Amino acid sequence: MTEQTLVIIKPDGVRHNLIGRILQRFEDRRLVISHMRLDTMTEELARKHYAHLQDRPFFQEILDYMTSGPVVYLVLEGENIIQLVRTMVGVTDGAKAAPGTIRGDFATNKSENIIHASDSPEAARAEIERFFGKVPAIIECVS
Repeated sequence: MTEQTLVIIKPDGVRHNLIGRILQRFEDRRLVISHMRLDTMTEELARKHYAHLQDRPFFQEILDYMTSGPVVYLVLEGENIIQLVRTMVGVTDGAKAAPGTIRGDFATNKSENIIHASDSPEAARAEIERFFGKVPAIIECVS
């Protein structure tokens, strides 16, 4: 089933010039990048996006990190893309992520872990709308 997911290349990924290398991995898997934008996340958007962590002691650290510089927002499309991208991204802690995953190859810890990917269809819809406004339609590709 074709679906959409949101990916964010976080400030450390942008700062370390990893945008092209990360995009190449998605394109190598023939995933469609339907929307892309470079921007700096506002504190208001960061608070909304990470609201589920607001009671955690590291919440302010996440806000500071995510607003510290530009990020790249992506909408990717493809068959079972949410699970595929989550597998490509790897576990949250970069030090524990498997080699060959984006975090396993580029992240070194849990707090600055290069990339975010939606974890469910519901989260993907809400996150795409949060960062792109009205949810973009799925593009049908002819191969």
